[in-house]
Amino acid sequence: MSIRQKVLFKIKSVKLDKVESPKKVSTYFGENTFSMETMQKHISEGTFEAFKTWMSEGKTITLAQANEIADAMKEWAIAKGATYYTHWFQPMTGLTAEKHDSFISIIAPGKVIEKFSGNKLIQGEPDASSFPSGGIRATFEARGYTAWDPSSPAFIVESQLGKTLCIPTIFISYHGEALDKKLPLLRSDEALNKAAIGLLKLFGHKEVNKVFSTCGAEQEYFLIDKNYYNLRQDLIMTGRTLIGAPSPKGQQLEDQYFGTIKERVINFMFEVAQEAYKVGIPVMTRHNEVAPHQYEFAPVFEESNIAADHNQLLMELMKKVALKHDMVCLLHEKPFAGINGSGKHLNWSLADNLGNNLLNPGQTPEDNLQFLAILAAVLRAVYLHGDLLRASVALAGNEHRLGANEAPPAIISVFLGEQLNNILEMIEKGVKSKVSKSDIMDFGIGRLPKFSKDSTDRNRTSPFAFTGAKFEFRAVGSSQNISTPIAIVNTIIAESLDYVAEQIKKATSTGKDFNASVLQVISKVIKETKAIRFEGNNYAEEWIKEAKKRGLPNIAATYESLEALTKKENIALFERYKVFSKEELVARYHIWVHMYNLTLEIEANTLNEMVNASVVPAGYKYESLLANTLDELSKLQKSAGLKIEAAALKDKKEHLSDVVSKIYYVRRNAKEMIKLLEKASKVSNDKRAELYFKELKPLMEHIRKHVDALECVVPDDTWDLPKYREMLFIK
Repeated sequence: MSIRQKVLFKIKSVKLDKVESPKKVSTYFGENTFSMETMQKHISEGTFEAFKTWMSEGKTITLAQANEIADAMKEWAIAKGATYYTHWFQPMTGLTAEKHDSFISIIAPGKVIEKFSGNKLIQGEPDASSFPSGGIRATFEARGYTAWDPSSPAFIVESQLGKTLCIPTIFISYHGEALDKKLPLLRSDEALNKAAIGLLKLFGHKEVNKVFSTCGAEQEYFLIDKNYYNLRQDLIMTGRTLIGAPSPKGQQLEDQYFGTIKERVINFMFEVAQEAYKVGIPVMTRHNEVAPHQYEFAPVFEESNIAADHNQLLMELMKKVALKHDMVCLLHEKPFAGINGSGKHLNWSLADNLGNNLLNPGQTPEDNLQFLAILAAVLRAVYLHGDLLRASVALAGNEHRLGANEAPPAIISVFLGEQLNNILEMIEKGVKSKVSKSDIMDFGIGRLPKFSKDSTDRNRTSPFAFTGAKFEFRAVGSSQNISTPIAIVNTIIAESLDYVAEQIKKATSTGKDFNASVLQVISKVIKETKAIRFEGNNYAEEWIKEAKKRGLPNIAATYESLEALTKKENIALFERYKVFSKEELVARYHIWVHMYNLTLEIEANTLNEMVNASVVPAGYKYESLLANTLDELSKLQKSAGLKIEAAALKDKKEHLSDVVSKIYYVRRNAKEMIKLLEKASKVSNDKRAELYFKELKPLMEHIRKHVDALECVVPDDTWDLPKYREMLFIK
């Protein structure tokens, strides 16, 4: 019996205490967050008003007020059992990081008190020497600073033996460059705010003083039993299976999607939601996804900065809770070949301080006019900066997913739906037309139709689709920190909002009617950006050909798509809106190319180890079994006159030859793979990434093909690596 088979008999659910009467979520939601409501209860009215002014107008609080807030935060956290605090930040690894400090302060020999000052709240100093910087700072220079982000509430993380107060912060170098994901996002929201307010004022909205992006990230993931995970070196090292033959049954029967959630999984989901609610994460939806053992959580929309923090925290909670249930949560974009991978559909919209969704078409023609102006700005942003959107989702894991018939291709396009497209075409042509008597009025060049925000079916193949009062950026990878995609979306749309506002001002400066001026600008943008709109099946081969005719790029390689960050015009754009400096953009390019290379090297070395330590030995055992059997039969045929049909003997010889050949090809290509890694070590990071994409990845796939063929013939009691049919179907 193989190790794999022994593990099969140990698979079981964790025994849990039954909860007869769960608490209402409203009674404990956000209980572990230092929210505005909680803060107001613990500080003076004057300090609270000063804090609100800081949030709304940017007028910084005094040190005395910071000290008061810090002391209140400390008392609140200690009352809940926290003994340590940490500045919780998001370095360029894409993960979160934290350095814990105790609240204690020595006041005399052998005597301490709990103390937390405004200075410690506002600024920290973790060691920055080992975090990716892309050349912004030298490795021997250790200084890096964290600075409090007051727009995102502090929260308490619980462990079995204690609690820690986590304070969301930015992470910067000694000279002030962003070393993290959060600071550029905050900068981009400020740029978007200024641009959107400028446009809204043209439409008469003088009362609006804040506009911000809102997001809801649908988080897909896989769950597998921890026993199987521990037997798979590839899952442990890389997060995905580097080898593994497809199961006879995958997702073809569609019996997983939205089906009954198995009890072991629903218990996990209940606990994740409970822990998420405690720290204020508004998890709304949970369900099965398309692939076996694939699932999803989806939250309610929040301000983008908070949504990004919450998504990072949710991923950590999911991994932590899964282990308590003897399962492992896989967030890789493509952990299993041959079935759907996991994305993180980023739903993006715009809101103002009055509670209006600026992507809601509204109920009047006047609202429609403003909506269409903003829509035109979005179309222009995606048309001009599709390369940046592609770069924002460029990582090794997403190379396996994009265009793999469960995710949009690497071609960036926009889906609007039939009704919106018809309206845009009417504006473009300036003609009168009827579209639908039920929900659209006659269209005249000075009068706009009223239409429903959910006026069309959703296009699940489009990378950037309008889905009713929001856009859905479907190309984001499941393991990604969403801060970078949001920052890029915010920036390119801010630039286009400014452009639309400027063009409207120019048109009205000639004395033209305002509505006619807006329509003229919208019409111009519609004509110029028509190539970016596509309503059909983005998976179809015909679309790839059509996109090429339209001049839309189709960049499959991570390293190539990241080059968008180094283009002069893109650097100028980000510098103009103060989101990234040239140094910060170039650093990110180098960091992400380097991380891509490291990911591929880890995968290749892991594959080599698995091949030589697990696959080939199992193959040799079977090869020996076949050879011995064939030898015995040949001897019996000669010595005992055993009658064996010539075809039967030939079949055995062919099977043995086939197994010998498969083992040989596995070994030969593994050796070639190691040679390729040695060759790559002598070239630059950029050239290495190209080499890995064009040569290493195909070589790894070739090794996999022969390994998977071996898996299908080597006896079960010899093959120790857990198979797809077990990992994906044993509950």
